[in-house]
Amino acid sequence: MPDQVNYLSKLHRKHVLVFGGSSGIGYAVAEAAIEHGARVTISSSDPDRVTRAIDAITEAYPSRRDYVGGRPCDLGDEATMDGNIRTLFEELEPVDHVVFTGEFGLRKSADGKGVVELSVSATAPVGESVPPVPIANATVEDLRTAMGARYIAPALVVKHAGRHLRPDPGTSITLSTGVVTERPIPGWSAVAGARSAIIGLGKNLALDLRPVRVNIVAVGAVDTGVSVHQDGETRVDVQSALESRTATGRVALAEDVAEAYLYCMKDMNVTGSVISTNGGVLLM
Repeated sequence: MPDQVNYLSKLHRKHVLVFGGSSGIGYAVAEAAIEHGARVTISSSDPDRVTRAIDAITEAYPSRRDYVGGRPCDLGDEATMDGNIRTLFEELEPVDHVVFTGEFGLRKSADGKGVVELSVSATAPVGESVPPVPIANATVEDLRTAMGARYIAPALVVKHAGRHLRPDPGTSITLSTGVVTERPIPGWSAVAGARSAIIGLGKNLALDLRPVRVNIVAVGAVDTGVSVHQDGETRVDVQSALESRTATGRVALAEDVAEAYLYCMKDMNVTGSVISTNGGVLLM
């Protein structure tokens, strides 16, 4: 008689759409969902990255090659992103879970002393990111850019996801933010505003879209391996600095924090919540 399977099967044959799934955290979420028996669609702004991600997953999980696919969706242009997202959802088979991830790569700040976050792979062109601009120097365009990548794009994803997900607590949307929402960083006011807006958006959506569940994962520093802006020596220096600021003494890997996204998809009792995965940085 076979063992019962109550927990590992919660995503079996569910369709998971991962924005930013071609690299970093999003790629790890896609892998984890595949391991849990889900069907996964990877989406990113760059078609070549989508193709490479699919090839890598099918090589790693050859028996699951029919369970992974991909669709490019350009979220880098405000003029077209709404229509691109609408088309994506219209062309896909019904989706059970939507995940919008950001890339939290290691990177040196402009003054060479600190660390800045992040390249949002679902929205940013290849090799680019949306760096923080000190509020004293910020223009209207700077603020609009910060909000575009970090707030407007995921908000529009949710707009269309809400129309396509079946009204059931077995479906979910998981958004992403950073620990700057809880621990201010000098020079990051513009970014913090956009990141904090995601929390307000997610909590209110949990009411507006109920019984569909909506949650937010707040991520600390993660070595995603996708930063293309540093030489080896600089990368080691930055990683060492980050390690000293965590209670765990290490910088998380993408596969570590992917577990938080799995939890949000699998626990039908969690909604309107912020799940923090930060290595204890808030304690230090």
